[in-house]
Amino acid sequence: MSRLCTIASLKSFSSRIQHDLSEPYQKGVDKMIAFWEGQVARVLPDHPDLIVTPEASDRFMNIPAPQQRQEYYRVRQNQVRDFWSKIARDNNCLVAYSACREMPDGTWRNSTQIIDRKGEVVGVYNKNHLVVAENTVHGILAGKDAPLIKTDIGTIGCAICFDLHFEQLRKQYEEKRPDLLVFSSMYHGGLMQNYWAYACQAHFVGAMGCGDPCTIINPLGELVAASTSDTPYVCAEVNLDCCLVHYDDNFKKLRAMKDKYQRHVTITDPGRLGCLMLTSWHEEKSVMDMIREFEIETRDEYLKRSLAQQEIGREP
Repeated sequence: MSRLCTIASLKSFSSRIQHDLSEPYQKGVDKMIAFWEGQVARVLPDHPDLIVTPEASDRFMNIPAPQQRQEYYRVRQNQVRDFWSKIARDNNCLVAYSACREMPDGTWRNSTQIIDRKGEVVGVYNKNHLVVAENTVHGILAGKDAPLIKTDIGTIGCAICFDLHFEQLRKQYEEKRPDLLVFSSMYHGGLMQNYWAYACQAHFVGAMGCGDPCTIINPLGELVAASTSDTPYVCAEVNLDCCLVHYDDNFKKLRAMKDKYQRHVTITDPGRLGCLMLTSWHEEKSVMDMIREFEIETRDEYLKRSLAQQEIGREP
């Protein structure tokens, strides 16, 4: 069954937002909230189901010293998160709010917090793979979990910036299969964005705190939408009721499925990959209902069968 979801991803222009160091930090907090109020106003007319913010979304780059930065965060406390909670409640949407936070024991984490439509935090991801200076200079501790966060639009997995280099985290999401991967970052990640989307078979949402574009990528690794130099945000509707299948042994079955369901199913072929994406637009039938009806082999099933056959037919 069609599972439409409108996703918005925002840029921070972190290098352009400066705190007047002669003023108290509360003035900076107020300035940061005002900035995000202006940014989010651009996407609210599209009624997004999910809004994603960049890594360290409420940090001032001109507060570089660790002690000063922590003092700022202690003044900020949950004020910016509370702003996003109100946005979520007032606009009936989810928010992925990414920021540094202090734990009850006084240690620090670089986190993404998922806020539901009621304004409540329903899940937290702590960055697993820190750049060295985050720990040695800024005293941030690395997270160790990769939670699958359940929401009313589907399951969400998170990654932050440097995480994208490490297969240890990606392989956990390959097993858990989130519907969405939320990537809050201070760098783009290049082809790794596309590879993570394909490997995890998830829609991938990138929110940038740098000059690179925000992105929405489908499970085939194809770019759905991106921000531009003139439009510093991206907003697009995606259908989460989709599944990857391999072309081998499925050709006739796919034609029969298309003949029956016509415009209620789309078959997306990126070319040269050997994999296709099936998406259901039917009011009652899910994509897995259609796959089971026509005994279509999914990509995972086909690869598993291939590995099993290789063991049988392997050279001595």
